[in-house]
Amino acid sequence: MKANTPLTRSLLLSTLALALGACSGGGSGNKSTLVYQESADIPTLDPGVTYDTASGQVVENLYETLLDYKGSSLRDLQPKLATSWNVTDGGKTVTFKLREGVKFHTGNPFTCEDAQYSLRRNLITNSSNSGNWFISEALLGTSSNAKDDPSITWAKISAAVRCDDQGQLVLSMPKVDPAILPKLAYIGQAIVDSKHAKEIGDWDGTEATWKDWVGKDLTGGVLDKDPSGTGAYKLVKRDANSLAASAFADYWGDKPTLQNVLIQKVPEDATRQQALLKGDADVVESASRAVIQQQLQGKPGIAIIDDLPNTTSSAIFMNEKISNAALLGSGKLDGKGVPANFFSDVNVRKGFAYAFDVDSYIKDVQLGKGKPRTMLLPDSFPGYDASIPTYALDTAKATAAFKAAFGGQLWQNGFVLNADYRAGSVAAQTAMEILKKNVEALNPKFKVNLTAKQWSTMIQDSQNGKEAMILNAWAPDYADADNFLYTFYSSKGYYQTAANFKNAQIDGWLDQARSIADQGQRDKLYAQVGKAVYDNAYYINLPAAAGIFAYRDSLQGISKDTYNPMRAFILGVYWKDISKK
Repeated sequence: MKANTPLTRSLLLSTLALALGACSGGGSGNKSTLVYQESADIPTLDPGVTYDTASGQVVENLYETLLDYKGSSLRDLQPKLATSWNVTDGGKTVTFKLREGVKFHTGNPFTCEDAQYSLRRNLITNSSNSGNWFISEALLGTSSNAKDDPSITWAKISAAVRCDDQGQLVLSMPKVDPAILPKLAYIGQAIVDSKHAKEIGDWDGTEATWKDWVGKDLTGGVLDKDPSGTGAYKLVKRDANSLAASAFADYWGDKPTLQNVLIQKVPEDATRQQALLKGDADVVESASRAVIQQQLQGKPGIAIIDDLPNTTSSAIFMNEKISNAALLGSGKLDGKGVPANFFSDVNVRKGFAYAFDVDSYIKDVQLGKGKPRTMLLPDSFPGYDASIPTYALDTAKATAAFKAAFGGQLWQNGFVLNADYRAGSVAAQTAMEILKKNVEALNPKFKVNLTAKQWSTMIQDSQNGKEAMILNAWAPDYADADNFLYTFYSSKGYYQTAANFKNAQIDGWLDQARSIADQGQRDKLYAQVGKAVYDNAYYINLPAAAGIFAYRDSLQGISKDTYNPMRAFILGVYWKDISKK
C-alpha cells in the first residue's frame, strides 16, 4: 500500500499523536521526537521550486540528491543516490552510476528514470522563484527557460539529461562547468518519484506535453501537497501552522534514531524561547545573539554552539522599480509618498547607506561578534576583496546625498517610504528600525513606515518587484563566488527583480569571470565588481556575525565538526543524524 493513501496516513498520524502526547509539545521529554519552532511558514515541499531555507530544511530530509557534502566540508563531495561518477569529453560529460535497492516513500523503486525525470523537469519549468537557473546554465548554456529562450528545444533537454543502456545517468554540457558537481548537491536538484508524480497529475515526462510546463511555478502543486522522496523521513501532515514527519522504515541508509519530527510555526520570539527553556521545544529558530547570551546561556537544559562560520550574505534591498502602487502613497515626491523609481537616484541610495549604523547593529544584535562586509560574499570564499571601502554611519554625508537627490526636491518636499521585514525576525526588525530612526532624524519631512510581513508573501512580492525596501539574505547553493555575486549584482541574477538595477560594466565582468578557470583572473574581475557596486550603493550590506545557536542539551550529534552551512536546518545537520538522550 502506498504511504500516501488515506488509511496509511491515518495510522501514521495516530502513531505520531501518541508519541507527541508523552509531553507538552513533544519536546525534550520525548526521546523519539524532535520539536523545532520557527517564525516562518514553509512555502513549498517540491524540490523543483525549493529556494528558501524554511522549505529547504524540510525538503533536504524528505528527498535526496545524487551527491552530498562530506561532513562539514564546503568542497568535498561524497556519493548519495549516485555511488560513483566519471567525467569525460574534456569535462563536458558526467556519467553517474546510481544506487540500487533504494525505495521512495510510496514504495516505488528508485531508477535512472527518476533522476532523468527530475532534472529534465527542473530544466523545463525553471520558474523565476526556483534555483533551476544555475543547473540550466550548466546543462543548456542558458539560465532562461524555453519561454524566454526559444533556442531551448526538447532535443536539447533530452540530450543534456539521459539514461544510457546500463541504467546510468548521463549529463552532457555545451561547455565545461567546473561547478557542476556542487550544483547537483543542492537540494533543489533532489530526485523525485517520477511514477508517483505522474499518477497525481504532474508532468507526464513526455515530449508531447513538455511545453505546457515551461516556466510553470510548482509552488502549491501536486508534489508540494503530496511529496515522495527517498529521504530518511516522510511527510505525515502539514497545515498552515505545523508540519509532522516520521522516519521512513524502508530508508536505504542508516536508520534514524528520532522517529518523529514536528515543526511548529510560532511567530513570537519570546514564546519560542520560553518553549525552549521549558523543554516544549528541542530547538527554535535562531534568536539574536543578545537573546541567546542574556536569556538562554547558562540556563538548565540549554546547550550553546558558538563561533560557527557565516557563509550567508545579508543586505537591505532598495528596489529601483517598485511595482506595488499600494506602497507608493501619492506616487510622487510631494512628501506623501515616493515615485516608483525612488531608489534609481544614486544619491537616495547613498543617503540610506550612510544612515545605517553598522556599529550599532554589531553591538546590539551581534554583541560585538560581527564584521562589516565589503561585498555580498562570505569572506572565506575566493574572490572576496577586503580592501573595498564600506559605508558606515555618517550623518553629514547622508544629509549631503539626500540634498542632492532628485535635484533637491527630495530634501525640500520629503517622502513617505513603506518598507517590510520578515515577521518574527528580531534581527531584521532591529536593522530596519536602526535605519528608520537615523533617516527620520535627518529631516522631519522624512518618514519610513515599517511592517512585519509573512516570509512566503514577502518572497513572492519581492520576486515580482513589489517590495520597496526589504532585508534579505543569500545562503550558498554551491561554494563559488559566482553563486553570490551573480545572484546579487547581475541584471540576470536571481535578485534582479527585487533590486531592479542594471550595470552593463558589472554584467560584463561577471560574465567574463564565469567563463575562465584561473582563480587569480577571476579575483581581479570580482574586485572590480565590488568597487563598482560600492560606488553605486546598490545595497546596504549587513555585517556578518559568527553563528550561534541554542538547543536542548538532550540533543546529540551537534557540534562544530558536524555543522555544515550548506544544509538548511539551522543546526547544520540532517534530522537522521540527531539523537536524544
